[in-house]
Amino acid sequence: MSARQTIPAVSVALMRGDSILLVKRGQAPSRGYYAFPGGRVEPGETDEQAARRELLEETGLEVGEIMPLRAYMIEAERDGREIIYRLQVFAGRDRGGEPRADTDAEEAAFFTLAEMDALLVTPSVLEVSRELLSNR
Repeated sequence: MSARQTIPAVSVALMRGDSILLVKRGQAPSRGYYAFPGGRVEPGETDEQAARRELLEETGLEVGEIMPLRAYMIEAERDGREIIYRLQVFAGRDRGGEPRADTDAEEAAFFTLAEMDALLVTPSVLEVSRELLSNR
């Protein structure tokens, strides 16, 4: 049995007041789910560089200071093989502007915790959102 490939990935939990930016995923993994903007780390990138790039590509927004918040190991399947995404979640504060869905995002908007209750989100997105918004 061969070892599963681990793929480094990142996401950004971007806060604006009492809400957090989410994108509706347009592609696998997690198609149809609302999540923090993010994706794979490209060769030669640091996790922080990848987080900033993915945020800009998916929403058109930039972020000032960001900090690593939490890491997750997510089991998935890609091209018929089992893989593991090592997801580093970053937290940051909004610098203004209106998000627009781009690249693989179908929608991009800021949502409150109450609004997230009506969305298809993973428990980890809710967990991080609750932690960030309760510590504002």
